[in-house]
Amino acid sequence: MRLSFIGAAHEVTGSCHLLEACGKNILIDCGMEQGPDLYENQELPVTAGEIDYILLTHAHIDHSGKIPLLCKEGFKGEIVTTFATADLCNIMLRDSAHIQEFEAEWRNRKAKRSGAEVYEPLYTMADADAAIQLLSPCDYDQKITLCEGIEVRFCDVGHLLGSASIEVWITEGDISKKIVFSGDVGNRNQPIIKDPQKVAEADYVVIESTYGDRTHGDEIPDYVGEFTRILRETFAKGGNVVIPSFAVGRTQEILYFIREIKEKNLLPEYPGFEVYVDSPLAIEATNVFNKNVKSCFDEDAMALVEQGINPLVFPGLKTTITSEESKMINFDDKPKVILSASGMCEAGRIRHHLKHNLWRSECTICFVGYQAIGTLGRKLIEGAECVKLFGENITVNARIESLKGISGHADMNGLLDWLKGFEKKPQRVIVVHGEDTVTDHFASLVEETIGCPAFAPYSGGAVDLAANEILTEGVKVPKKAVEKPARAKAASAFNRVVAAAKRLLEVVYKNEGLANKDLAKFESQIMNLADKWDREE
Repeated sequence: MRLSFIGAAHEVTGSCHLLEACGKNILIDCGMEQGPDLYENQELPVTAGEIDYILLTHAHIDHSGKIPLLCKEGFKGEIVTTFATADLCNIMLRDSAHIQEFEAEWRNRKAKRSGAEVYEPLYTMADADAAIQLLSPCDYDQKITLCEGIEVRFCDVGHLLGSASIEVWITEGDISKKIVFSGDVGNRNQPIIKDPQKVAEADYVVIESTYGDRTHGDEIPDYVGEFTRILRETFAKGGNVVIPSFAVGRTQEILYFIREIKEKNLLPEYPGFEVYVDSPLAIEATNVFNKNVKSCFDEDAMALVEQGINPLVFPGLKTTITSEESKMINFDDKPKVILSASGMCEAGRIRHHLKHNLWRSECTICFVGYQAIGTLGRKLIEGAECVKLFGENITVNARIESLKGISGHADMNGLLDWLKGFEKKPQRVIVVHGEDTVTDHFASLVEETIGCPAFAPYSGGAVDLAANEILTEGVKVPKKAVEKPARAKAASAFNRVVAAAKRLLEVVYKNEGLANKDLAKFESQIMNLADKWDREE
């Protein structure tokens, strides 16, 4: 009984864990690394053809995106997951393959001109199709005998349609152990999908720590009220509201809110405003949501369904598939909402919509999700006055709005609350899927709060489950350009300080009108802070 950690070890993406038990090799997730990549991942100690099963927590590419590569290398086993995750993988893995092939084609056009070597895509559409053929979906809460000595069950963890934590029971001889893999734990009170379901018992818990060092805040934002305000103010100026949105999950949440705005007639002065979903992937994903209503929707969404109301459809909703249809959106002068991918503005049709709307002072760009450092979305939120799109400098005149608190991830308190659902303390908690220092921080927090041993392995870390022994904590191997992660880390820390300063300024403006006595106290505290950190030139 050995559990090894290959990906998302002291890193946020690329989840991949290997369970060796009962003569079988089982992967829990097989994700692609996205964004910052600080450490080298160790190689899997078995070949792709020797892997018997993949247990997939959910469809996000950082958990599923390398499965087609595994198929390319010889994997022919079962991919066990929920029905909704299987449906989403059917479109998301194909989309990922399309991106791989497109990038290879683009690179090879350049290589042909320069005489460089031919670039091979990571995998092809045929590899994605092969992976999809191996999907073996199951229902939530259905206990399955995977093979002799191993049973599994998928529990709704409220992160994404179809997302699950996975319970795994192992019996070898007279030794029995239970491991629970959290997957990505969802945020409570999200629209459409259910809150995370807790698990009662486990010997070992492998838990993510994406937000393991921060909270979303105690107050639940009034998303419908905020959207109504943004739409009213923008439409009154004759502008468009452009929403960069992730195709799966976030787009459907926004549709849910807009349907409520229309149903309650919260914008009576603009009753027929149009909403364009300009993303083929988002359109397909919305169809998957509609297909998995009974198993995945929460009570509020189901109440609408039982009244014959589709919570994701409303008058004025328009979808565009072809690039020609997409281009025509910006030739229509009527104020409208444009939902388009990608969510961080790094690729896709959203960049065309930004080109047409960023320079217009009457328009609003509304961000509804996390924007990673270095992305175009992050630059816009941080106040960029000019950005380059398709080789052209675009002046940022549009208003930039960001709706706080829309997150599919549980925060630090949510993760701890999910862990407290275990009625008996686990023998050990293993922390993965978090930023470098966050994983260690959250492991310490688990020990203090839950009262059981916890550690955060590096890639290659392994645990003997039968003996409850850490065999190795893994190998901390920085990427070849050692100085780059250090610089990136410093830049990240500085950017967080800048963000904190901007938040302080927001707080200052919110306190306009406060009594003079309180304002004087506030001023004194700010000046003391400035004096403490002021550096000589």
